[in-house]
Amino acid sequence: MSRHSGVTGELPLDDEIGREQEYVSMLYGRLDGLRDQAARRLTEELRATGGTLQARSQRDSSVTMYAEQVEQFSAVENGLCFGRLDGDDGARHYVGRIGIFDTTGDYDPLLMDWRAPAARPFYLATAANPQGVRRRRHLRTRQRKVTGLNDEVLDIASASPTAHEELTGEASLLAALNAGRTGRMRDIVETIQAEQDEIIRADLPGVLVVQGGPGTGKTAVALHRAAYLLYTHRRELSTRGVLLVGPNATFLRYISQVLPALAETGVLLRTQADLFPGVRARRVESAEAAALKGRTVMVDVLTAAVRDRQRVPDEPMQIEVEREALTLDPEVVRAARDRARRSGRPHNLARALFDVEVVHALADQVAERIGADPLGGENLLDEADRAEIRRELRDEPELRAALDELWPVLTPQRLLADLYADPDRIATAAPSLTDAERALLHREPGGWTPADVPLLDEAAELLGEDERAAAARRERIRSLQLEYAEGVLEIARGSRSIDVEDEADGGEILGVTDLIDADRLLERQEESDRLTTAQRAAADRSWAFGHVIVDEAQELSPMAWRLLMRRCPSRSMTIVGDVAQTGALAGTPSWREALTPYVADRWRLTELTVSYRTPAEIMAVAADLLTEIDASLRPPRSVRESGFPPWDRTVAADRLAAELVDAAGREAADLTDGRLGVIVPAGLVDEVAAAVTAALPEAAVGDQPELESRVVVLTVAQAKGLEFDSVLVADPDRIVAESPRGRSDLYVALTRATQRLGVLRVEG
Repeated sequence: MSRHSGVTGELPLDDEIGREQEYVSMLYGRLDGLRDQAARRLTEELRATGGTLQARSQRDSSVTMYAEQVEQFSAVENGLCFGRLDGDDGARHYVGRIGIFDTTGDYDPLLMDWRAPAARPFYLATAANPQGVRRRRHLRTRQRKVTGLNDEVLDIASASPTAHEELTGEASLLAALNAGRTGRMRDIVETIQAEQDEIIRADLPGVLVVQGGPGTGKTAVALHRAAYLLYTHRRELSTRGVLLVGPNATFLRYISQVLPALAETGVLLRTQADLFPGVRARRVESAEAAALKGRTVMVDVLTAAVRDRQRVPDEPMQIEVEREALTLDPEVVRAARDRARRSGRPHNLARALFDVEVVHALADQVAERIGADPLGGENLLDEADRAEIRRELRDEPELRAALDELWPVLTPQRLLADLYADPDRIATAAPSLTDAERALLHREPGGWTPADVPLLDEAAELLGEDERAAAARRERIRSLQLEYAEGVLEIARGSRSIDVEDEADGGEILGVTDLIDADRLLERQEESDRLTTAQRAAADRSWAFGHVIVDEAQELSPMAWRLLMRRCPSRSMTIVGDVAQTGALAGTPSWREALTPYVADRWRLTELTVSYRTPAEIMAVAADLLTEIDASLRPPRSVRESGFPPWDRTVAADRLAAELVDAAGREAADLTDGRLGVIVPAGLVDEVAAAVTAALPEAAVGDQPELESRVVVLTVAQAKGLEFDSVLVADPDRIVAESPRGRSDLYVALTRATQRLGVLRVEG
């Protein structure tokens, strides 16, 4: 395939689209060709290699390679090519979501990956600084068809005097902003602006903070930065992985298609509630309880809770060993406990030292009894005899039970559940808390809350895991698997043999067990079950990620920051948020306060100042509220007007639900292709949701609604990070009253709309 020469001269729009269509069609033909070529090659390999073990290994590796290749192309199948750069030197380069090269010739680029350095002028070139570009073309596609194009002539003499010179691809940008929402975030790779591009391509090391008001594209920038970093630093990040943390499960579903659309599927998306393997934290608790658990005082509480489980009995303990009672004195236990603590090891790892001290003391008792010299001389037992006594004592069930009582091996879940369930344990572990605060911690067992997850992680650090025990478990599992594999081969021995050569020619007839043994069969099974980097990271609490991205980071508590810093020892992080939108009581009041304990002043602050989502009419309403939150904060500047002035109406309290249903019906009818968000106080969500869904059966409700639904009823916390074409806010005064940070919550609610905003207040 040769490089396409592009369009020459100036053609009518239909002809230009036709030429571009030819190019885009050629690209997709190339993709189809790759798939066909892969299929043919696999078929040839299978025919040539037959059924030998070596052939199967070759086949498996080929399948894996081509499957990954096809998956990459499939991920970006819609809208692969979206732009073209015409240089002053006459060269033309197409820009797309991935790079494609001519493998039949000199490996010429047919399509530049948007992340490549050579593609940067597509986002940065302006009439004032054209960067060697004469014309920039934006292509609009639907499926595999070019539906339109937009040219920007960067010759300053020809530039439009009315254009926003700081915006690139203005027509395409405004078209994307005014398009109806689909219930899923779309990538912005076609319309990245200069200030966004600088952040996306910032250097990997260190902590980068991206502060930005509503609609500035913080989330989109974070996602595209993840794709850029994986492209630019593939070697470093492919083995360690990238973690992206979002505020809630609805948000993760909302953004879930962006990275696959950019051909990146290796990023692990998680909420705070899912950051402890094996735990799904869905239990609900009060904001006050969550705020208390988010304070760093909980480190001291957990430390004390662990030490409280290292018990010294008040009275001597009698331990029956082979019909003989041994006495375990409190002084012996205290000495053993103190020695284990001085080791500095985590609780579960220090247990071995505790056991040694106790067993030695009891072994000395036994030795004194059975080795005493009747004539009053030295003990008759030598060190080998004493060692044997110690070995026997370690296997005594009653002694093991006593050791478990005095120094139990704990899981984080057991430690925390036992603490919460017992007011006496809470009082012992948290003497610095007030009675009211201790009451917030007390609860019966039954599930975990998101605020518990950082505490579970902290407890895991304090407890530790005995690697010897973990290795023993793995060995037991492998032994069982090996036993199963041997059973499979035993059955196969009675099956039909494989004739690898023609028997008439004297070929040897081999059975399956001649080709493979149990170890190799198990190894091949493990290879087929091999997990991706993201999957392995998700299952490993101690995994160290190559980079961590946090969206809505202002919601993180100090304890949550501790958890994330453990996940990223290199401190290579992108922190995205807006302190004016902090709703959680334990959330971040300032980036400096959150980061200084971990990186001191070694972090960089960048700011997004332009709001692309929120129109000027709505931002004017939100700006007044922002002044009440913090007079030093400035709202972002909107790049457009929607033409729909926000409305604000007051109704009687007993009419709120009915008026909201009427307003939602009118708004939904006016939205021919878009989504309506109904944001209500948490205390009213059940009542309002029942009324809205009764009138509008297509409406969705809850913390994980079907976002494709045309109408969604949400609380502010559930709406965080989302956007809708139209938004109705119910009873803003109650939203403010529900939380000490209620004004920040209302600020979030008012800035979710891309087009229209309506507010229903309650009288009085």
